[in-house]
Amino acid sequence: MAIINRIVVVGAGPAGMMAALRASELGQEVKLIEKNPVPGKKLLLSGHGRCNLTNTCDLELFLKRFGANGQFLRDAFKKFFHQDLIAFFEKRGLRMKVERQMRVFPVTDKSISICQLLHKELLKNKVKLLLRHRVKDIVLRDKRVRGVILGDNSVLTADRVILATGGASYAFTGSDGKAIELARNLGHRVVALSPGLVPLVARQGIPRLLEGLTLKNIRLKFCNGKREIISDIGEMMFTGSGISGPLILALSGSILDWLKTPQAAVHLEIDLKPALSHEQLHARLLREFQLNPKKALKNVLKSMLPKRLVDVFIEAAKINPVKLVSYVTQGERASMVSLLKAFRLDIIGTLPLEEAMVTRGGVSLKDINPRTMESRIIKGLYFAGEMIDVDADTGGFNLQAAFSTGYLAGESASLN
Repeated sequence: MAIINRIVVVGAGPAGMMAALRASELGQEVKLIEKNPVPGKKLLLSGHGRCNLTNTCDLELFLKRFGANGQFLRDAFKKFFHQDLIAFFEKRGLRMKVERQMRVFPVTDKSISICQLLHKELLKNKVKLLLRHRVKDIVLRDKRVRGVILGDNSVLTADRVILATGGASYAFTGSDGKAIELARNLGHRVVALSPGLVPLVARQGIPRLLEGLTLKNIRLKFCNGKREIISDIGEMMFTGSGISGPLILALSGSILDWLKTPQAAVHLEIDLKPALSHEQLHARLLREFQLNPKKALKNVLKSMLPKRLVDVFIEAAKINPVKLVSYVTQGERASMVSLLKAFRLDIIGTLPLEEAMVTRGGVSLKDINPRTMESRIIKGLYFAGEMIDVDADTGGFNLQAAFSTGYLAGESASLN
């Protein structure tokens, strides 16, 4: 029989809720503190409101999506991985489905289904949920946790505290990074916070003209001097200040690292027709022109490009849009082919951290035991979720990391 500890979990996101549930399953008295009026506010936004819960790729591939810090998560994933997370929800009546790129969603296609189930389980397991409460400090004695101080200066005693308050992205959901500063004040090293999964900002005004337009089945090549990153085929979208969408978000962390280097000159080349070679595109254009010799160039290109992109494309090619295709020169045709294969934008930055999907950086992994999620500095203090210095690209990886580290923290706090 486990010794009953008084456990306080701070933050009712995916990591915090899972930590509280696991601890309560093991017979612990658990209080879950959340500053918002409802739990899971940021979780509701996941997957554009559909909640991309996890990914079914194997463990080694999963770890690679977190880059150099991925190995830190090995123990957490061995304890509670995607098959366990899927089983957790399906056992409680919420079926899952696997979509392209092995992404997992609830069959309802609604994030609220996930939040409602977790909330129901918290109540069922008698977790005391303290909403609209903030934690402003940790009570210590002899470098050991003894409780937390709330915003109204009241004290909750506890033998274990699990911090799972998220990073500093999507700040309107309550993720303000203050608990990371609290960890720093307690002696933990903190890796500087920066935006991850974030739209990029372009120098040109072209994105503003195309705002809201999604390009499908395209490929991206980012260049910085001799360095290149080439994406898979996928989607991107123009925004008021630049570009976003799955391909952009997935590579934004690497691009941000480039932009941090002195005198970085980053540009993007969009391959609008990745399935066709330059020669095939030449042949395609020539065929279209021969079939429609009396049509204006802009009207012929509507069969090859999204309507909103046509005028911008022709202007970039420096060709008269009303010119009849029978008068288009071989050089002009070659210019269009080059542009179809490498439509260029200069990248000068990203949107701020507050508008990013995830936070890069956080409490240093050097100060956290990966086998338990316990602090190596403060006994009885545990970390889980986005406030830890691990992050991945899109596809359900970050949410799985939150649930897994939360599960491990909740179990460790109960049994250690």
